[in-house]
Amino acid sequence: QVQLVESGGGLVQAGGSLRLSCAASGRSFSTYGMGWFRQAPGKEREFVAGISWSGGTTDYADSVKGRFTISRDNAKKTVYLQMNSLKPEDTAVYYCARGRSRWGRKGEYEYDYWGQGTQVTVSS
Repeated sequence: QVQLVESGGGLVQAGGSLRLSCAASGRSFSTYGMGWFRQAPGKEREFVAGISWSGGTTDYADSVKGRFTISRDNAKKTVYLQMNSLKPEDTAVYYCARGRSRWGRKGEYEYDYWGQGTQVTVSS
């Protein structure tokens, strides 16, 4: 059984930073890609960032490129999302997910385990 628990969300002013963490339980964390998604009120859930099993390959949504950084610590079974230069449009519930493969791909169907989410609110 795999459990994912996100933390680090909160309220921040525009231009500020937050660091989200996602702690995983279960076996074989280091052999799977991981991803971060978000869902704003009234909108569909969307891909934010993905990272490969080793951390050597990352991918980002165009809307966050240059501002967000995904990373992972396999020894700690944790994946991170560093968010800088936050904008009000980044307000959403952020979810981490474990990939079905070694890669952190864009499609939701590429992931089989999901966390409960953490709220990020960016005020203007």
